[in-house]
Amino acid sequence: MLQLNPYLMRSEVMPMSEFMRKIGIFWDKVKYYFSHNVIFRITSTYWIFFSFIKIRVTNKRRQSVIGLSFILIWIIGYLIFALYPIFYSLFLSFFKVRLDGSDLQLTYLGIDNYKAAFVFDPTFIQYLIDYIIEIIINVPITIVFALIIALLINQDIKGKGMWRTIFFLPVIIISGPVIAELINQGATTLPSIREYDFVRTVLNNISPTLANPIQALMDRILLVLWFAGIQILIFLAGLQKIDKEIYEASMVDGAGPWASFWKITLPSLKPLIVVAIIYTVVSMSVFSLNEVIIYIRGVMMGESIDSIISGYGYSAAISWLYFIVMVLIILLFTGLMTVRKRSKS
Repeated sequence: MLQLNPYLMRSEVMPMSEFMRKIGIFWDKVKYYFSHNVIFRITSTYWIFFSFIKIRVTNKRRQSVIGLSFILIWIIGYLIFALYPIFYSLFLSFFKVRLDGSDLQLTYLGIDNYKAAFVFDPTFIQYLIDYIIEIIINVPITIVFALIIALLINQDIKGKGMWRTIFFLPVIIISGPVIAELINQGATTLPSIREYDFVRTVLNNISPTLANPIQALMDRILLVLWFAGIQILIFLAGLQKIDKEIYEASMVDGAGPWASFWKITLPSLKPLIVVAIIYTVVSMSVFSLNEVIIYIRGVMMGESIDSIISGYGYSAAISWLYFIVMVLIILLFTGLMTVRKRSKS
């Protein structure tokens, strides 16, 4: 008769406590390896790098390291997928780039790509000038509109959440294909504005350099106001942080609503206005239907019929010129916001 070995019938499943104990031992070895190696070692009072760089351990530094560890994955992703391509595009801007199968053939040109943008590409310069004028006109209108709407929503009215949602909805649907279709259907224009004699007189008696951006503003006035969703929320958050007792004290001193706005509300919102200006300039500059963005994309892909120069190197160069102009505009607006504060101090 067949005899079964009782040892083969015994379960070989490891108890959970034994499994966790082995995992703990393995994890302790891993931590010890990462904290006691040639590159980095940890003692009770120092962090030692390469055996000669010593950093004293304090509670503040320990907390900073813990905080950085939570965003370490994002930092690595940003360095690889954002910062590296940015500086690589700067590197390509000094070369003539030609695709050879899966390789890039680079011919060093120095700053010739940047010179070509100003000498041989008047179309790009004209798009850049139109962009500058449009930003200078559109940004103040967007900021003022957002501030007015935020002031209205901040009043004691019913349905505050509904109004916030209504004004924020365009931010959600403001994708390229949707906006392109709305523009084609004329849904972003107010045709009645151009029918006023005063407007026609102004447009007919100023130079085309100024008339074209103003005309474009009228054609896309609703689109410009659609950029105000985020700014409304920024201003609304700032208004709700202002202590109401300050307004009550000003009313006791005889200040009216107009004086309270200029002396209390606006100074309290100045830092947020600077943030809103930066956000507005950046969002309008990287908008997918921006003429400069469309032109740069066409130059890169060799699809632009207005440019006699094309390629990755040249498109990288004009992209950096566009970025520099955008930064200068941001500095201009922020400088205008802070110049009064500096003069008072």
